[in-house]
Amino acid sequence: MLDVLLSLNVFHFILVAGRVGGAVMLMPGFSATYVSVRVRVLLTLMISLVLLPVLADLMPPLPGAPSEVLRLLAAEILIGVFLGTLARIILGALQVAGTVIALISSMANAFIMDPVAEQQGSIISSLLTMVGVTLIFVTDLHHLMLIAVVDSYSLFAPGIIPPIGDMAEMVSVKTSETFRLGVQLAGPYLVAGISYNLAMGLVTRLMPQMPVYFVALPAQILGSLFLMMVILPGLMLVFLQHFQATFQPFLVP
Repeated sequence: MLDVLLSLNVFHFILVAGRVGGAVMLMPGFSATYVSVRVRVLLTLMISLVLLPVLADLMPPLPGAPSEVLRLLAAEILIGVFLGTLARIILGALQVAGTVIALISSMANAFIMDPVAEQQGSIISSLLTMVGVTLIFVTDLHHLMLIAVVDSYSLFAPGIIPPIGDMAEMVSVKTSETFRLGVQLAGPYLVAGISYNLAMGLVTRLMPQMPVYFVALPAQILGSLFLMMVILPGLMLVFLQHFQATFQPFLVP
């Protein structure tokens, strides 16, 4: 171990740490505010130290100009940020689904501090994102994210400027797919909400003297909670499948 440390190439180590650190900075779970910055930095350095002997043959030689060193480091950080952003974007599907569900369930004004999104959000969104991040670690999909970072060296070779246009296009496509996925995950609530409001409208016409608001609202909230209990396992299963499919293209076959 001492021989490895003494022969450590600092330049190559910084390049590997730049890509790994850029990804860890944004990956769900690793990048949360409740995770200490020292823990994140230590994790980045440990992963980089393990990967350095494996990736040593792929690393470019040390350039002579400082500007070239900064260019190579910026490219590595950009690739890591790109991979971490993809994970963050697909997690946004749960936030979209939670927002739609909260709106249909008449709980849109029930706000709470979301520790995953690091901002205030509806209580349903916070529930879904916390369950989603928990399942990512329980099912070892966080290993898939880290493996995608390692295998990305076969797709984005060090020392070469990455295809920024293709990366931007993929981010935009994933953003639109994430929004569509979020609406699809909230599909049962859309059907139930339309049916329930239609039924309440008919009751209002048939019984004008009935206080529909005071009767319908508690029943709507209770029915929404019961529906959440029924569909939550399937909802999370679909989300995990899409999360896994996001990183499959970066894995070496």
